[in-house]
Amino acid sequence: MIHTRVPESLEAELRDRAQDLGISVSNLVRNVLGHAFGLVGDVAADAHAIARAARGERERTPPVGATTAPVAAADAPLALDNVIAWQPIVLAKNAVCARCNDLLPRGDDAAIAIADRGARPIVCPRCLAELRR
Repeated sequence: MIHTRVPESLEAELRDRAQDLGISVSNLVRNVLGHAFGLVGDVAADAHAIARAARGERERTPPVGATTAPVAAADAPLALDNVIAWQPIVLAKNAVCARCNDLLPRGDDAAIAIADRGARPIVCPRCLAELRR
């Protein structure tokens, strides 16, 4: 559990945004932080890939048997290792796409993960189409 102090204006904005999305402030903050770290990691990885390409190096592949670092939280955004299937749904509440962070209004089409454990993220139709490839 993390406690932090924020200005009243930010607290009000968080509460309003969470209410608009139909989720708790806690879930909103968790999603925002998770996506922010994911974006920073992606930008850093892209920067390293661009630098390697500029030097004419090939993309590195991990050695056979190597594993990637474990996800820090069981409900980290879009942990695909636990997803068995994607079920199309019509949203009864506003949501946020766990993959691209788009806002998904109530009544829109989406898909929810059927997972063997952990979180059951929701994705937008565009991200679902990408996951199908």
